[in-house]
Amino acid sequence: MAEANTAAAASEYKAVIGLEVHAELATDSKIYCGCSTTFGGEENSHVCPGCLGMPGTLPLLNRKAVEYCVKAGLALNCKINPFSRQDRKHYFYPDLPKGFQVSQLDLPVCQNGWLEIKSGDGVKRVGINRIHIEEDAGKLIHGAADTKIDCNRGATGLIEIVSEPDMSSPEDVYAYMEALREILLYTGVSNCKMEEGSLRCDINISIHKDGEPYGVRTEMKNLNSLSAAKAATAYEIKRQEKVLREGGVLFQATLRWDDDKGLNYVMRVKEHADEYYYFPEPDIMPIVVTPEEIRLIRDTLPEMPKARRERYRERYGLSEYDAGILTVNKALSDLFDQAAGAGAPAKTCANLIMGDVARLLGEKGLPPEQAPFDGSALAELANLVGEGAISSSAASKVTEMLFEPVYAGKSPKAIVEEMDLGQVSDESALREMCRQVVADNPKIAADYRGGKKQAISALVGQVMKASQGKANPGMVNRLLQELLQP
Repeated sequence: MAEANTAAAASEYKAVIGLEVHAELATDSKIYCGCSTTFGGEENSHVCPGCLGMPGTLPLLNRKAVEYCVKAGLALNCKINPFSRQDRKHYFYPDLPKGFQVSQLDLPVCQNGWLEIKSGDGVKRVGINRIHIEEDAGKLIHGAADTKIDCNRGATGLIEIVSEPDMSSPEDVYAYMEALREILLYTGVSNCKMEEGSLRCDINISIHKDGEPYGVRTEMKNLNSLSAAKAATAYEIKRQEKVLREGGVLFQATLRWDDDKGLNYVMRVKEHADEYYYFPEPDIMPIVVTPEEIRLIRDTLPEMPKARRERYRERYGLSEYDAGILTVNKALSDLFDQAAGAGAPAKTCANLIMGDVARLLGEKGLPPEQAPFDGSALAELANLVGEGAISSSAASKVTEMLFEPVYAGKSPKAIVEEMDLGQVSDESALREMCRQVVADNPKIAADYRGGKKQAISALVGQVMKASQGKANPGMVNRLLQELLQP
């Protein structure tokens, strides 16, 4: 009864959720200097006087950062502003040597877009308020006796994607982050490696009852995984509900999520809105993006994940699940497109990618982009399976060999011939094998004839063993059923 009362009380409130997502841009150099953006390295080894904020240095805007911001905006259905500018956002923190962050306030590069997500049993459109470029801060390394500052990440180019408060559940947050991550990966705007801090989000949450104004908003900073974003959202909604049900008062606050403990804690209470004392950045010229530049960038956009999933279902008859798995990674999706586009059986191509290819990439620690063969090799392998020339188990062996350096450049067909992996589909030869297996296993044959139809699996296994795994299993099953007829 207590649980029912709690659920009833919780259902009185509605959550209002908006996200600010920071995505590190996939540029080779930082946004205002030529320092490397390569992750890792010795502390403060990827720095120069410019990104350390030394007096007398001047920034030079990385044009590629603007291009990536426009690309993200177009992929997210935004209006691209032909004229925008950068501003100085002042706050004082040890990992921000200049004492201000170069960002954008009232004139961002992109505005008024949207992204569709799955929400419950339907689809929800989440508005994108703005996308702007800015520089990242460094990071603090806390030790037992001291705290060190590493500025390697400082001045790396970011885009901040600010949603409208259109989400209402932890599931919405997860779906939004997942969809956004897919788009940023497909466009090549960011590598989205959340474990390296390349993609992280701030979550703003308030709750209210129907017909009442929005409640007090809290903000959780720097969530760096999809699961953490979902868990933190669920926790904060329940925390706010508990405070209100017990007659407490909510305060506007900045919170930090502890993923290990599964709870958040207050970093600071905001009595008033943050005042960063913005003013226009005087050392960087305004950003001008012409209609021709927008058209050229738009022409570089790939087919988006949602469109691919729909195409896979309509053209190739794949299930929603298969289409979803294939499009999680663009490189694997491209591999499927190359193979299926060459006329290979689509379902077989999908099974090979989702099964052995994905498994071997994981085992060898390779990103999908480094798969050691292309779509034409995958198509050849899928065709061999589809034609009955090799079994599925032989296809697994061939796939494993394709990952070995000694077989680099060899075609699946050549490997099949070299290793004698061809499938036996000669009906007369298989019929003789089946007769011998039935004769050698009279009890199993009697069980089958007596109604235990599953007993045929043991006989199929015996034939496969006798043929060293080369027999066509479908043909073996059919021949055994014929031979076992009473």
